[in-house]
Amino acid sequence: MTDRPQRIVSLSPTATEILFAIGAGDQVVAVDQFSYYPPEAPVTDLSGWDPNVEAVLSYEPDLVVISNDANDLMAGMDAVGIEVLLSSAPADFEGGYDAVVQIGMAVGRVDEAAALVASLRGEIDAALAAAPDAPVRVYHELGDALYSASSSSFIGAVYAAMGAVNIADEADADGYGYPQLTEEYIVVADPELIVITDQVGYTVDDVAARPGWGEVSAVRNGNIVVVNADIASRWGPRLPQFIAAVAEAIGAVAEPVS
Repeated sequence: MTDRPQRIVSLSPTATEILFAIGAGDQVVAVDQFSYYPPEAPVTDLSGWDPNVEAVLSYEPDLVVISNDANDLMAGMDAVGIEVLLSSAPADFEGGYDAVVQIGMAVGRVDEAAALVASLRGEIDAALAAAPDAPVRVYHELGDALYSASSSSFIGAVYAAMGAVNIADEADADGYGYPQLTEEYIVVADPELIVITDQVGYTVDDVAARPGWGEVSAVRNGNIVVVNADIASRWGPRLPQFIAAVAEAIGAVAEPVS
């Protein structure tokens, strides 16, 4: 295609991974400070959470990809005739596949995006088919402020697809996807599996040592696991790795080694 954007700026780590996975990496001239995968991505100090219009324009983009419209970036780009693609975080697998297609259409990589979706769908379906379908009570912790991921988020969709019981669901009546829980709520819910990420700044032992958590099933049975934060938080080509890690953890709880 001759009308493919030739100078893409991505302010979304998820979009960056997708762009490179569909062969659009050579069209990308700059990415935000957290888009450090794949390694060849042209990382800058641009911010996706607090973007600066002038800083983005300094890269002379013909397309800017964002996950949220912070600081009225879209209006700023529109004022100078720069196209913006808003690719929000999906709430489920189908939304994720749609996001890949949307990005592919925007950058002139329709066939490549379709191929990636087919590959991802196959990998994810196979991973879910091989995973245990068990009503294990799960608590996915995003940080020490005790925000979690309910079934209304794509992280939670992974647990739901495996038949797990997400303790955050009851606290997410409005379907926001990321409710903030309390220690009392978590202890009463008694998760059998606790999942934290490798970027929370504390360890499995720190979680187990929290006052009052000693009788929580996951703590008592040693079922606290650490997953890669980037893979867990980004819809994209590496999601099957997160599914595999969750499947292994749920399997260990559902069928403990005797």
